[in-house]
This record gives sequence, structure tokens and C-alpha cells, in this order.
Amino acid sequence: MTTTTRWFTASLLGPILFLGASAGAWAAPPPAPAIPAADAPIGRTPPRLSYVDGEVSFWRPGASNWAPAQVNTPLAAGDETYTGNRGNLELQIGARAFVRAWGDTQLGFVNQEPDFLQFRVTAGHVSLDLRGVEPGRTVEIDTPMAAFTVDAPGYYRVDVSPERTAFITRRSGRATMTVAGGSAVAIAPSEEVVLDGATTPRVQSFVAPPLDVWDSWNYARTDELIDSMSARYVPAGVYGVDDLDHYGAWRVVPTYGAVWVPREVATGWAPYSTGRWVADPQYGWTWVDAAPWGWAPYHYGRWVYVDGYWAWAPGPLVARPVYAPALVAFFGAPGVRVVVGSPFVSWVALGWGEPLVPWWGSARFVDRPSWAGWGGPRVVNNVVVNRTTVVNVQNITVYNNTTVRNAVVAVREDAFGRRAVHEARVADVDGRRLERLRVTPDASSFVAASGPAVTPPPQTLQRRVVATRRPAAAVARPDAPRERMAPAVSMPAPQIVPAPKPATATTPTPPRAPFGASQVERQRPSPPPRFETPRADTRPERTEPRAEPRVERPDARAPRSESRPETPRDAVRPPEASPAPRALPGEPANRVSPWRREGGERHSGTPAPTARAKWVTASAAGTPVPAGLSWAAAGQS
Repeated sequence: MTTTTRWFTASLLGPILFLGASAGAWAAPPPAPAIPAADAPIGRTPPRLSYVDGEVSFWRPGASNWAPAQVNTPLAAGDETYTGNRGNLELQIGARAFVRAWGDTQLGFVNQEPDFLQFRVTAGHVSLDLRGVEPGRTVEIDTPMAAFTVDAPGYYRVDVSPERTAFITRRSGRATMTVAGGSAVAIAPSEEVVLDGATTPRVQSFVAPPLDVWDSWNYARTDELIDSMSARYVPAGVYGVDDLDHYGAWRVVPTYGAVWVPREVATGWAPYSTGRWVADPQYGWTWVDAAPWGWAPYHYGRWVYVDGYWAWAPGPLVARPVYAPALVAFFGAPGVRVVVGSPFVSWVALGWGEPLVPWWGSARFVDRPSWAGWGGPRVVNNVVVNRTTVVNVQNITVYNNTTVRNAVVAVREDAFGRRAVHEARVADVDGRRLERLRVTPDASSFVAASGPAVTPPPQTLQRRVVATRRPAAAVARPDAPRERMAPAVSMPAPQIVPAPKPATATTPTPPRAPFGASQVERQRPSPPPRFETPRADTRPERTEPRAEPRVERPDARAPRSESRPETPRDAVRPPEASPAPRALPGEPANRVSPWRREGGERHSGTPAPTARAKWVTASAAGTPVPAGLSWAAAGQS
């Protein structure tokens, strides 16, 4: 495609706003000024399904049945998960906060408010590893015998069986328990509260037992997740940062600063091409990527194309990142034509500084160009604009990534939101024909995977729980069919108890058994580990000769025969030279400390790292940006 044709095509590409959860008509909105980011509603970051091992199932209201759980699925109120006998799952509910479920566990997400998260557990084992809790925020776990409220960092575990419920606090964690028909009691740090009996539970308190194998795994996993190198380049509060360490490399390029380049992607790959769209009751159509690292790069920042590589640019660090269900521009069909007569829906990843036109939210927010959560310059039609500039969505006609080969992804209208889109790609875009499009989700649009899945026992689903708040009301979807299949999951209403007040010195505590009166009580705490300087060996020096240590070869299981002839040198063919890998763009972003080498040993004499690049912006409106914005080294900062 020639340069003229690319410019002509890009200038004609106008986004047809996709009406999110309603999936209504592709219609041009009336002209309206953009609202400042401060006035835009800050989206709640939903909990994400961050880890799946073994048999793990997922169900969302509207789906016809349980489906295999898909990593990177954002959870909404009403979602249910279940782990089989050998299953294990993890939900990330904060930058340093995780909820995990072990085998044979029913874990439901009940409610999310700005200061409140609510889960329900009817059977199994659940842990909350909260290394940080925002002030004023509360996490509640509802069980058949009591509701447990947590408002402080710590490690918590709940085990639920038909006859017994146990709750444990560790690491200075504290909680409040409210039983059915009873008052709230405080649970102290390093304490286990046990409720025995199905009808009238008997409450007892013991010293927390020693860590078991699953507790130790939880501790170790969280330690690794929060010790992330990528946190240096990503705004605080973004989930999935540790995944970036293992699946890509950070580079510094003059145009965009620090960018992340994914490894081991297929030839011709482009963002938003290996995953699927799901219907979310809060955000409408939401992208769920199949890559294990596919959370942060698809809900924050922008994608850029540098030296033949796709790279994710988080932009300058901002004080508060803002979650988005996807950062794309939608186009209607047959503007994109792959098969004559077949309607298509297409989209492209937003480029550097380009505005997002929301398809979700309130009437004051939807269809208005927004840069909420973006700390860099604002670019419209390749021109930097002031933060006070009024932008009409109908005047946005240029999206830089549409000129990159294979960057525009398309699916048939009848396949959108119903199956994966990794095979749907287009190499040529025709923006001269834009028409209205209507897409209605069906039962398959509410889950991110398909196929057989393990289902919980019926008696598990029918167990009534104790809660301090009622489940969140279902979001009415105007596009939902009037007649839908019977729900796959039907649960009884919870028993509501008064919400507890913050625990104080006068808050009642559960009855404590005499020390040593329980088989589950830890008799004596283990001493904390100590780091001691190794003592010098004062033993007399040995005079007898030492035997040489025997070194075992990796293949020493079958000793080599002395009579075995040696292989001639010329009989060994040298390996064929592999093609030299392409050089990544820019400079390496992660540099080794001047006090340590790659292997970890200390050394000296290493020059200091290069000076950090400072942000240079063009503040005047109307400044052309033909080659992107620039970064300039401005000394130490």
C-alpha cells in the first residue's frame, strides 16, 4: 500500500462507537465536549482471575452452564468459581492483595463497592493474603455459620465443611466475626476461631496452628508476586505487573521512554488478536486475552510499533491508574471487508496518546473522548492538544496503528463475543463504507472459555450464608433477550446480620479454651529465624591426607567402557548456524546495580547507570507530531 493510500485510508477511518453492554446500534453521537479526567467517573478495578491450576470452573449470570476458568477474566458481582479436587485458583483484588481457593472449594464474588469487597464460601478452603489494605476498605467473607470482616493487612484463612467452620488470622491480622443471631466478636492476631455444629454452632478460640503446605505455598507465591522489577515502570496499583517480568523485556526508546516488548509472540501478531470479547455487566464488552501476561497491557497504557516490534507503553507514571475494559477504537462493517456480503466488526489498539471513547458508564461519560489515567500528552489526529482543548468525537479521524500491517483485527458479526478471535485478521482496511451494526450477546458471551467443566455438588450451591449486605442487584441489560434459559446456578438469599463496627478494646472476644485443651492448638511457638555470623573453625588442622571428592557426571548412571572406541572428531557435524536474532528497539531499561554483577556478587568500578530521561511535552495546541513525541536526557533527576 502506498503512502498516499495509507494516508487516505487513515483519514477516512472514523470510529463508530460501540455501545458496550447494550451492544446497540453503531450510531454517531451528538457533538459534545470532552469532560476533564477529574470529572470522569473513576472505574473500579475488578478482581481478576490471575492463576488457574487443575480443574477450575467459572460461571456468570446469563451463561447457560459452567465453563473452564480463563486467566485474566475480570470478575463482576454474581460470578461464581469452583475448584475440583486437584484445583487451585487465585484472584488478585489489589496490587498487594490476593484471594486463593484450594481443592473442592466454592468461591463466589458477591459485591464490589468503592470501600467494600464481598465473597461467599459454601465449602472448601480459602486464603486471603493481604499485604496491603487501603484505609477504610473492608473485605468480607460470608460462610454458612458466620460472616467474617477484615479491614487490616494480614494473612487469613477460612475452612468450611458441612459441620465445621474455622477462621485463622496471622501476621498481625485482625478480623470481626458475626454469627447468625449473635453479636459481633473480635478475632485477635494469631488466633483460630472454630464453629462446630450445623444448627447451633459452638464457638471456641485457639492459638493459630502451624502453617501447613498450602499456607507455605501462599506465603512464597505472594513474596514472589510483590517483588516485581516491572513495578519501576508501571503506575502503582496496576495488577499483573509480575507477569511482565517473565514474558518480556523493558526497553527505553527516545520516542516513548520505557516500553515493554513481549517475547515469543507469533509472526504477524498484533495486540487484541489472541483472546475474545466477553459481556461484562458493569463494563459491557471486555477483552480477555489468552496470554498469561495479558492483563496490564490490555487495560492500561497504549500500544506502539517500534522498529518492527509491538511494544506496550504505560506512559509517564500517574498518581492513580484508571482501569478500562479495553483500549481500542471500534470500526463498523462492511468498512472492513474480508468476504463480500459478510458483515464484520473490527478494532485496533489505541496508539500513543490517542483518546479512548468509552462505551460504558454514565450518560455524562459514555461517548466522550477521555484520557483518564493517561499521564502523557494528548494526541488527536497526530497533533498534540492542550488538556483544556474541547475534542469532538466526530472529528477524530486518524488512528496511527491502522497503518501497521495486520494491526486491525476483525470478526464476523455473528462470531463477535461468542468465540476466540485469534484467527480473524485483516491486512487491508477500507474506511469508506461505514454502516450501523447491532450485536446482541448470547449465553456464550458471558464466559471466556468453552468446553466441559467440573461442577459443584448441588448441596454446596444450596447452602445459605450469613452476610452483612445483600448481594448486588443485577445490572439490567436492555439488549438481553426477554426469554433466556434457566440459570445454571441458583442460590438461596443470605441471612442478613448487622454490620459490625471497627473492633476496639471493649469489643467482645470469642470464648478461649484453656491452653493445651485442644488437639489443634499449637503447644509452643517456634523461634524466629536468626542470621548469625559463621564462627571460625578452631579445630586443629588435619594432618592425614584427604580423599579426593568423587565427581559424578550427569550421565554417570552407565559407566563408560574402556574398550569403547572414541568418536572421530570429523564425524561430529557442527550445528547449523541459527539466524541472528533481531535487535530489540532502544536501550535496555533494566540495568544491573553498580554494586552487583549479574550473578549477584558484589564488585566495584562499574560506571553509574545512564541518566533517566525526562519528559518533554509540547504544551501548545496544534504542534504536529509526525514521528511521535520525544524524550530527552536531562541529567540526573
